[in-house]
Amino acid sequence: MITVKANAKINLALDVLGKRDDGYHEVKLVMQSVGLADTIWMEPKPVGIELEVDSPDLPADDTNLAYKAARLFMDAHGMQNGVSIAVKKQIPMGAGLAGGSADAAAVLLGMDELFGTHMTQDDFMRLGAQLGSDVPFCLVGGTMLAEGRGERLTELPELPACWIVLAKPKVSVSTAWAYKTFDAEKQVEHPDISGMRQALEEGSLTSVLSHVGNVLEPVVVREYPVIGDYINQMDKHGALVSRMTGSGSTVFGVFNSQVEAESAAAALRGLASEVYAVPVKKKAARLSNDF
Repeated sequence: MITVKANAKINLALDVLGKRDDGYHEVKLVMQSVGLADTIWMEPKPVGIELEVDSPDLPADDTNLAYKAARLFMDAHGMQNGVSIAVKKQIPMGAGLAGGSADAAAVLLGMDELFGTHMTQDDFMRLGAQLGSDVPFCLVGGTMLAEGRGERLTELPELPACWIVLAKPKVSVSTAWAYKTFDAEKQVEHPDISGMRQALEEGSLTSVLSHVGNVLEPVVVREYPVIGDYINQMDKHGALVSRMTGSGSTVFGVFNSQVEAESAAAALRGLASEVYAVPVKKKAARLSNDF
């Protein structure tokens, strides 16, 4: 049996550049992995895919991304072997934290280790992109620029050390709804992603955070004001910057230290049912050197 961690991600910057001919949106993102993770146990079995999850809200069948990842891997390698997968959820669902994509990425990495297939980075990226736009990033993690549908990755200098507080309201936001509603917006303030790249090169946390932004946030907050309330509460409790991540509904705040982050998280737990104080996560050694 092997154990694989599936780390959540936040969007330090999220920009939407337009609608593509294939129906997807052209995006430009700065993604950052964080220390909130699902745990996945995997072991070989003679045949078939067996999936167990510890959340009653998550299907344990062939609609689950972890199951789909195992099936895609086995089909790609013409395998007759089977695998047993158990998922312990920690990443909230419907939160904009890429929990399902992280699980799928972890399963691909785990299958490669379990069956000794020695896949290349290109192999992983190709399979990951078939599962979802966030899966290629979740395979590598760290700090990355993502373009296209989110599958084209460029390694960026690591975000300077800091802590992240994540708070998820009791609402969940449909990604499809958020993008469709954004398409009708007339006035859009785009984040300065070039400025953020330069700040990362300089290693200045203060400068990086001055460029944090999410074009979907105004649209979503207008429909779900509680998200705006959480942003204000993060600021009130000392966040250097606070924004919605992805299409929501999770809000993240950036703090200099663990002590400050945990103090803010304790205060926010009176408002939110799911609050976490976690460090930022560096790139996985497995694939990051290939970029």
